Amino acid sequence: MKTTERAVATQKLAAQLLESYEAGSSFFFASPRRTLLAQGTFATVPHVGGTSSLARLPERVAAVLSEARQADHDIPVAVGAVPFDGRVPAQLVVPMTIQRAGPLVFDDVAMPHQGVPTRYTVQPVPEPAAYLDGVAQALKLMESGPLRKVVLSRSLHLSSTTPIDLQRLLHNLARRNPSGYTFAADLPTRPGLMPGEGRRTLIGASPELLVSRSGMQVLANPLAGSIPRSPDPVEDQARAAALLQSPKDLHEHAVVIDAVAEAMRPFCKTLDVPAKPSLVSTQTMWHLSSRIVGELADPSITSLTLAVALHPTPAVCGYPTELAHATIGHIEPFDRGYYTGTVGWCDVNGDGQWAVTIRCAEADENSLRLFAGAGIVAGSKPESELAETEAKFRTMLVAMGLGQGVEVKP
Repeated sequence: MKTTERAVATQKLAAQLLESYEAGSSFFFASPRRTLLAQGTFATVPHVGGTSSLARLPERVAAVLSEARQADHDIPVAVGAVPFDGRVPAQLVVPMTIQRAGPLVFDDVAMPHQGVPTRYTVQPVPEPAAYLDGVAQALKLMESGPLRKVVLSRSLHLSSTTPIDLQRLLHNLARRNPSGYTFAADLPTRPGLMPGEGRRTLIGASPELLVSRSGMQVLANPLAGSIPRSPDPVEDQARAAALLQSPKDLHEHAVVIDAVAEAMRPFCKTLDVPAKPSLVSTQTMWHLSSRIVGELADPSITSLTLAVALHPTPAVCGYPTELAHATIGHIEPFDRGYYTGTVGWCDVNGDGQWAVTIRCAEADENSLRLFAGAGIVAGSKPESELAETEAKFRTMLVAMGLGQGVEVKP
């Protein structure tokens, strides 16, 4: 088969995997280089409670994958999602089947962005005024203590009288996110419901890679520091240039990069950390980005081991981590669940990819719960941080095809 024919064939397969996704029985994960669809459940990674639950997760996954291989299961890969709070159970399974293809490539004419003709009632949690108060509280804590950064989030609850079309939402997200990580993962049903009732799905299009491993090579690509894009090209470039020079955003980025490098260094023989960030963009946001590349010191170190060591980064939590985590629990009036956790896969050899679960929503039959956050550091302005969360909500709503049916008001 010629190279061109092979490329066309893998593009068709990637599109077929996207179309074959079914909520409740599938795991979908698309990166800039590959598309993955896992279906069914061969085994579930058990949860062990306690404060060390997250630290012991790679060990439990390795044991389940080893058992799957000993049982002659030819798909020894774990897929799923890890929540923000390590004390909450991760949702990881070994699927019955898994299919892989190259990256998704869309024909803008043949596969247009599909609007979702549904009206929603909208409830922000917290209300904008309460979020402004929360940012002000965090800034006061920074003035009088060691807290250097905290990420404060909002959620947007959308309810409809008609069922959510997750397949269409996933298609829309993938189409607008070719350089990021598009995912859909089943979540546990809420307590007290029968199996099959209260189905929940984590769905999103993250611009941020937590970590990947291929052989002995590892990559982390944290994003921190951002600004909304402008439809005017001149203004858009001016905003990008200003972001690269912004003392507040450069400080926020440096806090994250220092923490990520510190967490990765014990596992790596070599580690290359850029001296300064570069710019990456989505259709609606500019971000400061650093690609941290390393070579592992030991082949037994898995992608999930690295993900657990890095999670949560200051990009989604803050710094110092424990203090920021406690501040979030005190100020945020909701449970993040799997938002700002990580989603991805790890195979029996340790290779895998894990994306940060931002630009995401938790969906059930008739509702969506979207999330957006902003990094608060000394010098942050509450109104600017609120505007950043609104821009991120708008990014998600437009990407899902919901831009005409939902209005986000400050």
